[in-house]
Amino acid sequence: MASEILMIQGRKRLLDRSSLSPMMHYRFLTSGEIATALRPFYFSVHPDLFGKFPAERATNENSLQILSSYIENLQQKRSPRPANLRFYLRPVGQDMPVNKKDNLKPVNITLAQADLRKTVKSILTTCNLPTTYVDSRPQEAALPASRFNRTAKGPREYNYSTTHGQYNYTEEEISHKVSKVKGSATLLNWLSRNVDSAKMKLNACEPVREEISRLQVELSRKLGALDIGWDCGWNITSFRGCLQALQALSEQHSEHMEVLRGRKLIFGSDTGVSMEGYVLLNSGEVRHNWLDFLKNLSNQDEALKKLPYFEKALSRVLKDIRIARRKFQPHTMVTNYESNLRRLTTTLGDCQGKGGYPKTWPDSLDNFELVVETEAGPMMLSPTGQFILPCSCPSFLLVSFISENMGRALELIDKYMKEKYIERELHQKCLDSLDIITLDKDDCITPQKMIVCCTALYSKSGELKEFLKGTRVTVTNYYSVLSDG
Repeated sequence: MASEILMIQGRKRLLDRSSLSPMMHYRFLTSGEIATALRPFYFSVHPDLFGKFPAERATNENSLQILSSYIENLQQKRSPRPANLRFYLRPVGQDMPVNKKDNLKPVNITLAQADLRKTVKSILTTCNLPTTYVDSRPQEAALPASRFNRTAKGPREYNYSTTHGQYNYTEEEISHKVSKVKGSATLLNWLSRNVDSAKMKLNACEPVREEISRLQVELSRKLGALDIGWDCGWNITSFRGCLQALQALSEQHSEHMEVLRGRKLIFGSDTGVSMEGYVLLNSGEVRHNWLDFLKNLSNQDEALKKLPYFEKALSRVLKDIRIARRKFQPHTMVTNYESNLRRLTTTLGDCQGKGGYPKTWPDSLDNFELVVETEAGPMMLSPTGQFILPCSCPSFLLVSFISENMGRALELIDKYMKEKYIERELHQKCLDSLDIITLDKDDCITPQKMIVCCTALYSKSGELKEFLKGTRVTVTNYYSVLSDG
């Protein structure tokens, strides 16, 4: 009865609207028009243009992923959850990389519109970019009958009018500009130009590294910590400063340092206890803030003890699926993770109680892994075969996504299990053949990408060794010489 009443009311609203404006048909922006309208924005925040600024590049990459998901949800007539994004903009009109971090402009964008046109205009306006193109798009569509007379056309090449000034770019022009910024040089050419600078910086920082190693050993022994690490985008000089601050803190407040015994301590970009139980201290905070946190560490530990129970509860409501941690991601605080687990468990419990899961599902999902993430993010299948789902995901979307990707997930899991051993073997071969000190990789580099890179390095080891011998190398998506070499 209730559903019939809602249907009648819905028809009445539609009839009322059509009677008020029988010839009015609202026109949504097409995917091509959205891409064209946001082109100046994309060119200002494109991650490939921030090679010298890894932290800002990572921020833009993450924010663009969330923005893409938000726009996709609007296009599919879904209601995305509001989000606050941060971007770094390059100075307008500069084709070459910015050399100073101070020239980058941070911008906060709030996504809360349920309308694509308003969303696009809000983004451009917030970044002080022209909205001329969006304003020029008609808001009224042609009569419905006209859609039956459409003819197939090839991809259209959009361009801006001259009123857009420096944003008069086609796709090819943007690609050319990005390539120009990234540089078209081969690895050998780039190394020949930069290896001397890298080695000079490496040697200059060697005393700092030695002092860091000394402080790590001394503090680990004094505090009884398993390890003291560094997981921050800042250079190693900042790491030394953090260790010195911790040393002073341990001398002045030794009674509060006992909580670090038997634990791993990491200086990073946040303060808290991670899902793995690591103690994280924000490298940008003063040591008295660290002390206040350490005094109340027991509260965080209580939440950490409960995590296995929350993970087990979520596993039970989803056919014994394994609750896993993402293999390549920043540290997540335990309190946030507990909240995410609670929320998704409640959602799936309601789904299970209403109608259960599809009959096509196996009796158990224990061959699969589920990673629970924060609210703002799309549903994904990771390169390692993990289901990555935001805790705010509605149950019907989650069930549909898992159903559609089970086969692909098993393929990726099998592939990853093989590739991780190949990666380890190639990694060691590169260390030996190139005679380099360390060979690390960014979190964004999957085993498949690392295998491709290591294979190429190993095949050219004869030519590369003279440049890379005695250096420290990190595999990522851009070329750069860091301040520590």
